[in-house]
Amino acid sequence: MAYQGLSLNEDLVINKIFSIHYFEYFSDFAFPGESHDFWEFVCMDKGEVNVQADDKFYTLKKGDIIFHKPNEFHNVTANGTSAPNIVVASFQCDSPAMNFFENKILTIDDAERSLIAKIIAEAKRCIAPPFNNPYTQKLELLPEPYFGSQQMIKLYLEELLIHMIRSQYLQSPSVHPSKSIKKRNDDEAYLRITTYLEEHIREHVTLESICRDNLISRSQVQKLFREQNNCGVIDYFSQLKIHLAKQLIRENHHNFTQIAEFLGYTSIHYFSRQFKKIAGMTPSEYASSIKIYTEQ
Repeated sequence: MAYQGLSLNEDLVINKIFSIHYFEYFSDFAFPGESHDFWEFVCMDKGEVNVQADDKFYTLKKGDIIFHKPNEFHNVTANGTSAPNIVVASFQCDSPAMNFFENKILTIDDAERSLIAKIIAEAKRCIAPPFNNPYTQKLELLPEPYFGSQQMIKLYLEELLIHMIRSQYLQSPSVHPSKSIKKRNDDEAYLRITTYLEEHIREHVTLESICRDNLISRSQVQKLFREQNNCGVIDYFSQLKIHLAKQLIRENHHNFTQIAEFLGYTSIHYFSRQFKKIAGMTPSEYASSIKIYTEQ
C-alpha cells in the first residue's frame, strides 16, 4: 500500500510581527496610549504598572500578562513607586483561537517565561536595535540575521500562545507539572544562560543583567548553577573568562595586557589576580608551566 501523507492542521498562526521590545521604565513613565489593527501583549518582568484597555483599568504585577485585541485602545503608566521592566510584543494573528485572550489577565509560568526569553533572544539575532524604544513603528532586519531566527520567533510565539491556552483549559488543583517537564525547563534555562555568557564573554556582566536579559529570577539562576557546577553564575562566568585567557596564552598571539583588555578586565592587575584565584598560578607562571602543554 502506498503511503499517504497527513496534512497537519494549524489552530493558531502568526502572520507578521510589528514589535518585540524589552523596556526598563523609570517610575514616572507614562505611555499616552494607542490602538492598532493587530494583537499586542504586555508582560511584567519586574515591578508594577497600571494599564488601560478601552474602558477597563488594570494593575499588572510581576508575571502578569495582558493581551490587547485589534483596535483596542491601550496605555501603560508606571505607578510612581517602582521602576518596572516590561516585555511588549505585537503581531498579526487572525486565528479564531485568539478570542481566548480577550479581556483576560493571565500569569505566566516558568515554561512561558522561558519562551518569552527565547523570543527576545531570537529577535536580537535578526532585528536591529534598539529594543527599548516604545515608539518604534518599523522593525529593521540586521544585515546578516542568524539563520532561522525569524522563523524561530514565529514558532516560539505560536508555542507560547498554544501553551497558555492549553494550560488554562487543563488547570486543576489535581494537575501538577511532572518532574520531567520541570527538568526540561531547567535544562533549557541553563543552556540559554550559558549561551548568553559565552556571547558576552568580552563584557562585564552582573547577576542583575543576567537575570534581566534572560527573564529569570536571581534565586532560580543561582540554584541552577549550583546544581550544575557547584558554584554561582558569576563564578562560572569568571571561569569561562580564565579558560579563554588560557587558550589565548597558548596561542601566543597576544601579550597579557592585550588579553586582559580583550576579555573586558579593568586592569592587568585585576586580570592577574582573577587568573591566579582560578588557575592557581599567575598568567606568567602558567605561560612557563608544563601545564600549558597538557591543556592543548
